[in-house]
Amino acid sequence: MTIKKVGIIGCGAMGSGIAQVVLQAGYKVIVQDSGQQFLDTGLKRIKTSLDKLEKKDAITSGKNQEIQNLLSGTIVLEDLSDCDLVIEAVFEEINIKQDVFSSLDSICKKETIFASNTSSLSITQMAAFTNRPSQFVGLHFFNPVPVMQLVEVVKTMSTQAEVLKTILDFAASLGKVSVVAVDTAGFLVNRLLTPFLLDAMQAAENGVASVRDIDAAMKLGCNHAMGPLMLADFIGLDVLYNASSIMFDEYKDSRYASPPILRKMVLSGNFGQKSGKGFYDWSDGRNPVPSTLNN
Repeated sequence: MTIKKVGIIGCGAMGSGIAQVVLQAGYKVIVQDSGQQFLDTGLKRIKTSLDKLEKKDAITSGKNQEIQNLLSGTIVLEDLSDCDLVIEAVFEEINIKQDVFSSLDSICKKETIFASNTSSLSITQMAAFTNRPSQFVGLHFFNPVPVMQLVEVVKTMSTQAEVLKTILDFAASLGKVSVVAVDTAGFLVNRLLTPFLLDAMQAAENGVASVRDIDAAMKLGCNHAMGPLMLADFIGLDVLYNASSIMFDEYKDSRYASPPILRKMVLSGNFGQKSGKGFYDWSDGRNPVPSTLNN
């Protein structure tokens, strides 16, 4: 199996980041989004990121133009019919993803491999809505995609060995390091990370220590790049709430039960960095201020 042209569904922060790294690896890329405004915003994000690399002398002007010439955008799903690989990066909702892949299944050539960038949803459930479960994998990139080196490759009981090898080779060609996980809720990283983040939230909620001190303790004491509460804000508290619910439903393990403070924040629209407020006030993005929790 040879991958030359890659389709990407969704041109938000994750989709545009995936598109950028795939473009930089020399693949032809077509990005699809549901509306022209969303598509234009995503394409502009890709161009801006590549232009910044040029200004930093990370790529030449000629290379930048060469990369951007490999990119096209569309709002028409049928334009992805000749792609060798399609990576889905839409909203983290199983019904939406199933609809996307069900439509793609009748559009794409029979050899096309399907991949979902989901962080916790069942790959098997998505693949069941297609006639190609043997050509279906999870391909979970981490945000920001151009910076983060890891990609989780998720295999199901039906994934062909040849397809898995093709995807691992593809990830390596992007300069990423792959880890292979089986299709269980949370896969590998989020299955291990989520209880840690939820424990930090419970500690803050129970008054064990302040937001600032919890993050300082884990950052400096364990040599983490950032504390767990800031990381939770960065990931998105709504994303964590949904992911923990999925894992709790599957494992029935209290470690994945969302603490009340997380549920209250999400219901209040405080999703973290993207909404401007969570465990930190992000009014000044370069200098987030720890929140004083009022439970």
